[in-house]
Amino acid sequence: MQLLLKRDFFTTESTTGVLSIDGVFQCFVLEDVDRKLEAGGAKIYGQTAIPRGIYPLTVTYSPRFKKPLPLLSGVKGFDGIRIHCGNSAADTEGCLLVGNARWLNKVGGSRIAYDAIFTKIKAALDRKEAVTLEIK
Repeated sequence: MQLLLKRDFFTTESTTGVLSIDGVFQCFVLEDVDRKLEAGGAKIYGQTAIPRGIYPLTVTYSPRFKKPLPLLSGVKGFDGIRIHCGNSAADTEGCLLVGNARWLNKVGGSRIAYDAIFTKIKAALDRKEAVTLEIK
């Protein structure tokens, strides 16, 4: 399964984009400020977006959230980058927040969007499919 995040709106506070799974729109994504880094570029914890590239996704237990969440691997110098619920850049701490609606520096309907994509990611992993996230 391939998730594709196309970033399309950039402010001094956040970056938003559109997430698709296997070519089908799923939701919007909010993350920290995009510095237009390619894979391997230096991400700053809690301040900047994940560098562009392709990252494997797994589902592991999050001690912070006390439940299983999708986890991105291979982000240079960083562990624990997850996809989770939230509404503003203050909620990201460098992670990807999903929502069914978006406004300037915010997403809404986060829990509904998260539940939908988590179900798909978990099902693919349970079928032993590779799951990746490409960020453009």
